[in-house]
Order: sequence, then structure tokens, then C-alpha cells
Amino acid sequence: MRIFEYIQQGGTIMYILLALNIVGFAIMISKFFVYSKENENSSSAAESMGNKIAAQLGGKDANTKMELARQELAGYVHVLEKGLNTVKIIASISPLLGLLGTVIGVLVAFRVMSETGLNNPATFAQGISLALITTVGGMIVAIPHFVGHNYLLGMLDKIESNLEKELFKKVL
Repeated sequence: MRIFEYIQQGGTIMYILLALNIVGFAIMISKFFVYSKENENSSSAAESMGNKIAAQLGGKDANTKMELARQELAGYVHVLEKGLNTVKIIASISPLLGLLGTVIGVLVAFRVMSETGLNNPATFAQGISLALITTVGGMIVAIPHFVGHNYLLGMLDKIESNLEKELFKKVL
């Protein structure tokens, strides 16, 4: 298949990009399913957090309950956020890795040109090919991870908003 030829031509940088792509997509898919399930179960999660707060505070004032509810919610959302930074990092560094491959490819092309001159354009073209393949590879990895990260953040914000509404109803 042609994709594997491109990966081989791109060298080490393309293998790194491939590994990052696999890790990032695994995280995004798992987070999508977790967030979908959490969105459906937000009322039960709010119920358990509300019961925990009621057991800790009993008949304390509303401000204390609200503060404890905010802390409980922040801790719950923090657990759900784990892994999203990895997706963001992959989206951020993939174009940089592609650029690194570009620089390496141009260096290879100029080295070949300095050693052999322009008598053999095929060897010069290999360096340029490396440069272009890694640039494209970096963009192919970065774009879906950037979109996926933003989509998952939107899902997480929706979950947090729903939990906050339901939790504050139960606490007050």
C-alpha cells in the first residue's frame, strides 16, 4: 500500500508521528465514550456528590454547602479531564515534528547536492521528498487532534454545566 511507502520514505519522524497518532486517537475515542456515558449519568453523579456533601455538613449554612459543592465538582471534572492535555500536546507538536522532518530533508538534499552536484537529480529529489512527506504527515496528525480536543472540551463543558445545575439543586 502507498501509505506505508510514504511512512518509510519519511523515516524516523513519520514513525514518531504514526505512534502519536495512534495514542491520540485511542485517547480521543475512549474519552468520547466516557463523556457520552457521563452525560447520561449526570443525575446519579450529582446525587452521590450531594449525599456526600449532606453527610459531611448536615445542617450547615448554604454558603458552606455551595463551596463544598464547587470543590466536589472541580475534583470530579479534574478526573474526567485526564488525557485531554495529551491530545492537545499531540495537536501542538505534530506540525513541529513535520517541520523538523522538512529541515532534515532539505539538509539531506543540500548535502547530496554538495557531494554529487546536480548531476543526479534523483538523489536530490529524495531529500526534498522527505521534507514534503514529513510536513504533510505533521499536518495530517495535528488537524484531527486539534478538532477532537476542542470537541471533547465542549462535551466536558456540557457535562460540567449539567452536573453543576443538578448538584446545586440537591445541595440547596
